[in-house]
Amino acid sequence: MSEGTAVESRVDCHVKVLDESVVERAIAAGLDAIVYAPHFTRLPEIRRRANHFSSDDLLVVPAREVFTGSWRDRKHVLAIGLEEPVPDFIPLEAAMAEFERQGAAVLAPHPEFATVSLTEADLRQYRDAIDAVEIFNPKHLPSHNRRARELADLFELPPFTSSYAHLPSTVGVAYTLFETEIDSEADLASALADGVSRRVIHHTGRQRWRTTASELAHLCYENTWEKIDRLFLSGTEPTHPDHIAYNGRFDDVSVY
Repeated sequence: MSEGTAVESRVDCHVKVLDESVVERAIAAGLDAIVYAPHFTRLPEIRRRANHFSSDDLLVVPAREVFTGSWRDRKHVLAIGLEEPVPDFIPLEAAMAEFERQGAAVLAPHPEFATVSLTEADLRQYRDAIDAVEIFNPKHLPSHNRRARELADLFELPPFTSSYAHLPSTVGVAYTLFETEIDSEADLASALADGVSRRVIHHTGRQRWRTTASELAHLCYENTWEKIDRLFLSGTEPTHPDHIAYNGRFDDVSVY
């Protein structure tokens, strides 16, 4: 690298899917890293898959989007840099306290979107604990993205974006360009916690709307038949506080 050349890293800060096709799409899109945070998957398994698909061409960062609260009143919070697993279905205050204990970077994905997000009141309460707010999400309509940007500005919190890809075809349509080199999970957590300068970049035009339509259709499926299956047909989720993997640490705060 020549002297004076700016160091930048392109990071898709939140994807739900990970396989060879996802990696290929990310590399083709010029990304340096993606953050892998699938639903209802324990941190050790996320970390194992992230390590498996990481290479010199693409860093895959393990993370957890924790479902705090109950199904009726759940709020999603994204944590990067966790050392120990944190379950779903615990109160927001319990999750935030655990993130702070572990020194993780804490992100607010899709604020005030549907019924699964941090609200303005939540952002105000945890302003000092939140490291960034997502101001563009492909699932959002323009009004949602405007509101997200308003919230980030209101609380003077740094922005980020992601593809929030639940479908492989969505990977790379949005990313955060950090003005620093990111070669590890720790690098990304530090960049977020330290408020490193960054830009939010995303596709526009027909491709953006095709992505929105596809992801919203998937969201409808995820919150109907798949949700019914999880609630009534499946056993205990791997990320349920009662799961043996948590050794009873969260029994006193489990909402179920």
